[in-house]
Amino acid sequence: MSLMISLVMFFSIPACGDNIKNINVIDVESKIYTEDDIHSAIQIILEEFNKSWNGCTLKEIYYAGDETCQDYQDWADRNGADEAIVLLSSFDVDSSGGNGSLNPNSTYEGWNWILVRSIGGQWRHVDHGY
Repeated sequence: MSLMISLVMFFSIPACGDNIKNINVIDVESKIYTEDDIHSAIQIILEEFNKSWNGCTLKEIYYAGDETCQDYQDWADRNGADEAIVLLSSFDVDSSGGNGSLNPNSTYEGWNWILVRSIGGQWRHVDHGY
């Protein structure tokens, strides 16, 4: 079982919106990825969330754990990449329903973010959801 340590981390994001302030980033130990690997994946999602998730407020994000990597390897294969990483998050949705496809005035927990990369490359966000 992975050791989880809860830390609040601050990421510098240009033109940071209110929807990604005060995020609880939980550090999850990994034997596959370095702390920098995981944090760079988280940074990609923070930028995505800030840019495209109006009406939503990200509350928590963390690496899903080493045991999920093999389950998602097909995502890497389908996207011409070598590795896949899965992050989990929770976020609140305001009365607008985000972009209209989410339940208004609700909280989503355990939301998956799937990213892939080639060895030595940058993570790319390829999918999200339950």
